[in-house]
Amino acid sequence: MLKEGIIIGDRYEIISRIGSGGMADVYKAKDHKLSRMVAVKVLKAEFRADNTFVSKFQKEAQAAAGLAHPNVVNVYDVGQDRGLYYIVMELVEGITLKDYITKKGKLSVKEATSIAIQVSLGLEAAHNEGIVHRDVKPQNIIISTDGKVKLSDFGIAKAINSNTITANVMGSVHYSSPEQVRGGFSDTKSDIYSLGITMYEMVTGRVPFDGDTTVAIAIKHLQEELIAPSRFTPDLPFSLEQIIMKCTQKNPERRYLYIGDLIEDLKKSLVDPQGNFVQLTQPNANAHTVIAPAADTSAVRKAGKKQATVQKTQKTTSSYKAKPAESYLEEEEEEYKRPEKRRDYDEGIDMVSSKLEKAITIGGFLIGAVIIVILIVVIGNMAGLFNKKTTQEKSASTSVSAVSENEEEATIAVPDFFNMTLAEAQETANSYGIGVKQTGTQESSDVEEGKILSQDVKAGDKVEPNTTIGVVISSGSNAITVPTGLVGVDQQSAINILASVGLGSSVTYAASETVPDGYVIAVDPGEGSGVPVGTAITLTVSIGSDSNRVIVPNTLLGMDQATAVETVANLGLNPAVVTGYNPEYPEGVIIAATPAPGQVADLGSVVSLTVNQAPAAGSTVCMLAMLPPEGYTGGHVTIYLEQDPQVTTVYDGPDPFVNGVYQNTLYGQPGYTRGYLYFYEDGVLLDTMTLEFNPQ
Repeated sequence: MLKEGIIIGDRYEIISRIGSGGMADVYKAKDHKLSRMVAVKVLKAEFRADNTFVSKFQKEAQAAAGLAHPNVVNVYDVGQDRGLYYIVMELVEGITLKDYITKKGKLSVKEATSIAIQVSLGLEAAHNEGIVHRDVKPQNIIISTDGKVKLSDFGIAKAINSNTITANVMGSVHYSSPEQVRGGFSDTKSDIYSLGITMYEMVTGRVPFDGDTTVAIAIKHLQEELIAPSRFTPDLPFSLEQIIMKCTQKNPERRYLYIGDLIEDLKKSLVDPQGNFVQLTQPNANAHTVIAPAADTSAVRKAGKKQATVQKTQKTTSSYKAKPAESYLEEEEEEYKRPEKRRDYDEGIDMVSSKLEKAITIGGFLIGAVIIVILIVVIGNMAGLFNKKTTQEKSASTSVSAVSENEEEATIAVPDFFNMTLAEAQETANSYGIGVKQTGTQESSDVEEGKILSQDVKAGDKVEPNTTIGVVISSGSNAITVPTGLVGVDQQSAINILASVGLGSSVTYAASETVPDGYVIAVDPGEGSGVPVGTAITLTVSIGSDSNRVIVPNTLLGMDQATAVETVANLGLNPAVVTGYNPEYPEGVIIAATPAPGQVADLGSVVSLTVNQAPAAGSTVCMLAMLPPEGYTGGHVTIYLEQDPQVTTVYDGPDPFVNGVYQNTLYGQPGYTRGYLYFYEDGVLLDTMTLEFNPQ
């Protein structure tokens, strides 16, 4: 455990320990270089001693450090100092989803769906960067104090050897996919399975597979069918149940192939809870539960019994090798027969001694016996009765020959599929005795759309016959060139031109003596620049030199209330103050304004200033996930929350929908379990919603 006040990496001052897990301790720290609070995760001693693990951990954490997304706990830095291996992450104040479920028992459908969408968005960003989490579970999902949902421990999960089931992963095995617990290859569809189990727990308050040991739980993932969550939550919407069932299919190919498809269905479920739109592949109606192969379950059991086996082996040190039971029976039978033979022999000797007169008769008998034995041997050889040894030798020879042939069966060097079409790659692969399947798409400016960009087994690597190679197909370049000729045209024409090529727009204003009112002065990014589809291009539009119109200052956000009121009044505008809450700002400062900063207002008009005010103790909370209302065109949005008699502005600004969803945590008055949301676009009411609030 690190002492408070020490500095690691010459910049991170340890403030206090805020958590501890199976592999690391987590500390709150101050980054003196950037003057911000961060979380520092330091590996425990037993992991620091494993050089292979440390190397893998650093490599994966560095990859995760390049991932930036609102629904991911971002990794800022990876380092080593005085034998300590650490990663520096975004500090998120809040509660884990596991603790939240424990506290509430089970979550409402809206809460669960909102959380699932946010986690899916974080996973989608990771998957697009080629990062597989491999340890999605409620313990790794954090709900911040402002209601944002963030997925943590990217890089760490992938560094751990997930093929070994030990007591250290009791928390993880509840959410592990069948392919993970059997020790096989896991990919993005494994994350989807784990998210499905997490959704199951959110809506039912329980995990679908449980047991006394990790091995018992793992085998249930392999062998047992999942009980429909509606058994425990009868009012669960049909569409959400189907989504969960599709995510948790044992066969990865029956799950969502891409997490983007899961996000789309989750959004649909908010709009059409009882809809039958989930494409769930049903097994044969006459089929029975498929039992995992003995090799799979025995491998899992061996992981749990490994230590006991080692101890037992150490105790068994004698070199004595027990004989088969059959050997004892044969020996016993021989011992039993020998006395009888001996008696017969002795009686024969006595007979010769006492009855010498019969010697000739006995001699004749012996000669006859010899002749009979010779005849038996000759006839037996002809019939193959005495050829047993030769037959066994032939059988052994045949077996050795078969083994040799199998051993000589060559592995296959994987061809290079780069820049081939999928059909070309499949044809090439089939000629080698292997297969190819598409596992995803990725944007590329270098590889033509429809051609293979990468493969999950490198060209030249050896694989067994009938192995299937996963490939990623290029979706081509989505870059669009910002049109020329925008400067000097009127505002609406510029917006229409951008929309016609798949680009959005946002507008700021500036006074100009030379450019007429309503015409574009500047464009950012500049004309001719290459940008992704959907990028919002900022248009600076002239308001002319009309002294009766002013621009609401961009400096208002973050300004204290008194200064903001004075600034607005000095411009000839009438300030009006409302309250709201955004934990990213200090209390008492401006977090929103209407008209928004950068917009134009007429002299003497009212400017509404939203002052940050933390919710009162005992306030209720609603986690909102909202789709664009019908008729919405992307204009300026103002959202009000009414809880009689209080009306609060909860959003005021440009398009609030990120990836098609507006997410926010709304705080209600103490004791109020219901509120009414009003959605305005450019001053026109488009939608109203009744919201349910829950105690915090």
